[in-house]
Amino acid sequence: MKRTREDLERLEEASLAPYACKSAVSRGRAHGEAEDPRRTCWQRDRDRIVHSSAFRRLEYKTQVFVNAEGDYYRTRLTHSLEVSQIARSIARPLGLNEDLVETLALAHDIGHPPFGHAGETALGDMMAGHGGFEHNVQALRIVDLLELRYPQFRGLNLTFEVRESLLKGRGDVTALLGVAPPHGYRPLLEAQVVDFSDSIAYDHHDLDDGLAAGIFGEEDLEAIALFREARETVVSAHPDLSAKMRRHRIIGYLLNRAITDFIAYSAERLDQSRVGSPEDARACREPLLGFSADTRAKLRELEGFLQAHFYGDFRLSRMQNKGKRFVRELFQEYCREPSQLPPDFQSWARTQGTERGVCDYIAGMTDRFAEREYRSLFHPFERT
Repeated sequence: MKRTREDLERLEEASLAPYACKSAVSRGRAHGEAEDPRRTCWQRDRDRIVHSSAFRRLEYKTQVFVNAEGDYYRTRLTHSLEVSQIARSIARPLGLNEDLVETLALAHDIGHPPFGHAGETALGDMMAGHGGFEHNVQALRIVDLLELRYPQFRGLNLTFEVRESLLKGRGDVTALLGVAPPHGYRPLLEAQVVDFSDSIAYDHHDLDDGLAAGIFGEEDLEAIALFREARETVVSAHPDLSAKMRRHRIIGYLLNRAITDFIAYSAERLDQSRVGSPEDARACREPLLGFSADTRAKLRELEGFLQAHFYGDFRLSRMQNKGKRFVRELFQEYCREPSQLPPDFQSWARTQGTERGVCDYIAGMTDRFAEREYRSLFHPFERT
């Protein structure tokens, strides 16, 4: 049986919850296009994201560890895939639009510059007085302006709902989108699921990466209630596991616990609220999605441990400060002499302003490309 786009839209209407955002009622695209005969608008948006240059570059962009530190640690790409998996696992039982959730999850980090949050901080410092830098706003610039794949328009021409959700209320939303979002700035439920899934993913994969790197050990986590619960459960069921297998099972237990709690609590809140449409959900004053009070408190305790014992580790501090230096010095050098930019970005800088054009160029770099550019510009015997 072959299903058309109209069949898929009818299936959404019949199977999704009333508060889910259905593709048939999308506010459309900035540039008019004929509808795809076999994909919904958000399936089409997802495919455009997956085939974009910005998405592929996430493979070599820092999550916490610089890519060169080892093949096991998460990158922005593997993080985005994990967020997508978690978000889809949540969206399906809540009756939300899984295609929209997947699109937002895969696209949520494409605006990140090289070297993770260190690179974002450095670009923010450099762009002070020139419009600033924020990775959510940069994601919109990428999908609206910087991806060049279609002769009819710049960007990917994504739907309004995806573009609005990428912003997460950052900046002048009405000016950036060209039209005011409905019902103020409260995001669609699908966008909220992705935001929570992002937090779930980095809490647990940072815990995994920190243990794998030896920055802290299981004994350091014994005071953390969630970890103690997970370890005792795993050891009780499988007392003879190797340390590596035990770590995998502990992380798996913690992930499943967080996702299960989120679904149960959010389903109860949605039932109690009796919201009957996406607009009702957006207009609701109280949050409809989240964790139970117990899990919320325990996750805060875990996050506090990671803040103190992982993100503040001297090895990560060195990586972050090195990344900031690369970004700052590249920015200053390109602005000093824009003729060192590739020809297409020289032209772009003339139309956007030197600082914004340079910012767009650097923000699109991977870690290793930024390192290569740094050597090319500042090491006298490096090939250019």
